[in-house]
Amino acid sequence: MDHLQSPPSPQNLIHVFYHEGILAHNAGTGVFDSGFDPGFLEVLDGHPENSDRVRNMVSILRRGPVKDYIKWHGGRRAEISELLSFHTPEYIEELVQANRSRGKEICAGTFLNPGSWDACLLAAGTTLLAMKHILDQHAKLSYALVRPPGHHAQPSQADGYCFLNNAGLAIQLALDSGCKRVAAVDIDVHYGNGTAEGFYRSNNVLTISLHMSHGSWGPSHPQNGTIDEVGEGDGFGYNLNVPLPNGTGDEGYVYAMNRLVVPALRKFEPEVIVLVAGQDSSAFDPNGRQCLTMTGYHKIGQIIRTLADLYSNGRLLVVQEGGYHVTYAAYCLHATLEGVLDLQDRLLSDPIAYYPEDKGYSIKVIDAIEKYWRDSIPFLKEL
Repeated sequence: MDHLQSPPSPQNLIHVFYHEGILAHNAGTGVFDSGFDPGFLEVLDGHPENSDRVRNMVSILRRGPVKDYIKWHGGRRAEISELLSFHTPEYIEELVQANRSRGKEICAGTFLNPGSWDACLLAAGTTLLAMKHILDQHAKLSYALVRPPGHHAQPSQADGYCFLNNAGLAIQLALDSGCKRVAAVDIDVHYGNGTAEGFYRSNNVLTISLHMSHGSWGPSHPQNGTIDEVGEGDGFGYNLNVPLPNGTGDEGYVYAMNRLVVPALRKFEPEVIVLVAGQDSSAFDPNGRQCLTMTGYHKIGQIIRTLADLYSNGRLLVVQEGGYHVTYAAYCLHATLEGVLDLQDRLLSDPIAYYPEDKGYSIKVIDAIEKYWRDSIPFLKEL
């Protein structure tokens, strides 16, 4: 522990929603996330999206120094009717049938096995609970600690380990409850294409995704996450992508937040903010190359909290996404929540700490994105 903190006030607690049934999802083993056994390896990888990553997240929040700032809540299963607020009936029926057939690889690396569907329903329902807790004015800060992740799940198809779009369902609940403007800021290392697709034609939802520049990875992920994917129709200009160079690091991410995210949310003035939080942007994640450390996550959390306080009356929902280094993802989550709680003094030291980064190229890219937004996005022309 780096510094002692004053006892938390009721206004500075984060309400964590969690149900242990989400641990039942098991995506199996293979060569990394493929499920493939070549026959000549003695040890296969457990799928990176496994229950151990979340067990450590739960454990660090229950036992780590941030525990005094947390109020725990249970979860629930989503009803099929609730899923239809974001997903098509045909797609949900596909998942139901896959569950009845005792498992199926829905798309590359995305396995629905026995126990998976129940975990999906719990993840979706628990996220809805966390959002409703805010909408019903029981709290201003909520965190849905859920899996499988959801931000790649599009209205009509699964993608990238994701079956149901937990954040998208929560955003739609806020809209259905009377909110006129909701902002989603996605810091997972991969483009939040599913959430973007769900609101691509809406000017009620501003989706901003900061991700490594990875492009499309196949039929399940046709979107590229490039700066010119900006929405269509009424939604033109309300899907903003920040594709960052590999190795961007803490300083580059904070620069992007301050130069791009802060001004966009200032102009949009959301009534509630959703932080779509993946720790796979960390320096040691097997699925990412973005080199964030605990310092970067802490600062991002602080920036988002400040934006919520300024424009959303403090209303902020955090939804768990990726993060596949079983230990470091938990530490980075702890740092994220320290920032969201606006704790100026760090509670937990970084066990790995220093990672070299060169921000020069990243800043040039971010400046170019800023210029593109000024020139091309109507509501940001006076940025």
